[in-house]
Amino acid sequence: MCGRYVSSRGPEDLARLFHVTDWRPDEALAPSWNVAPTDDVWAVLERAPRTADDEAPVRRELRPVRWGLVPSWAKDVKSGARMINARMESVHEKPAFRRAFVKHRCLLPADGFYEWQETRAQERGRTRKQPYFVHPEDGRVMALAGLYAYWRDPAVEHDDDPAAWLTTCTIITTDATDAAGRIHPRMPLAIAPEHYDAWLDPHRRDPDGLRALLTRPGDGRLDARPVSTAVNDVHNDGPRLLDEIAL
Repeated sequence: MCGRYVSSRGPEDLARLFHVTDWRPDEALAPSWNVAPTDDVWAVLERAPRTADDEAPVRRELRPVRWGLVPSWAKDVKSGARMINARMESVHEKPAFRRAFVKHRCLLPADGFYEWQETRAQERGRTRKQPYFVHPEDGRVMALAGLYAYWRDPAVEHDDDPAAWLTTCTIITTDATDAAGRIHPRMPLAIAPEHYDAWLDPHRRDPDGLRALLTRPGDGRLDARPVSTAVNDVHNDGPRLLDEIAL
């Protein structure tokens, strides 16, 4: 799975990297070196105007969404904490994700992600979990493959009230390889830059073709370094969390 990641780039950089045409400076998120479930995160997505014309131009947005997908039919937001990841093998079939996979795909910018490796301590045979920071060797931004959904809060009376709607997301995962595979059996999937347009296009709805766009981050060229267990606490943040430690 992918349960924590790093997102330190500002909206100006992300808008340039992903050719975003629509973003609001007043929605800026602070950099985070310890993004956790239910946090607000940056998402790149495309939306078509409300028109019957399937060929109408779309606009590419950069906007904050909440990590942990809440399906439109959910009774409350509590289910989101359990839906931070969607398995590639079944994402097109699961009721919680299949509609979003066809209609609501996004990119979630990340510097890298954390995974934990279970190790056996020498004393008394106890086990512990050592965190690692996994990232592309070249330091480029990762465009994690994500889905998003809109949820209508029944407690809010009017549809035009901003509080009436919550936008949430999930990260698609697969079997891990490379450095990530030595640490944890699952890893997030990414979208290569040449496939951004196809992945985000809301008019494209062929599940098989969409699944073919999913790739492993960094084209399989990942590095992993052990970091402090300070990352275990979601209240800890800052670039020091990425410092390599000696095992």
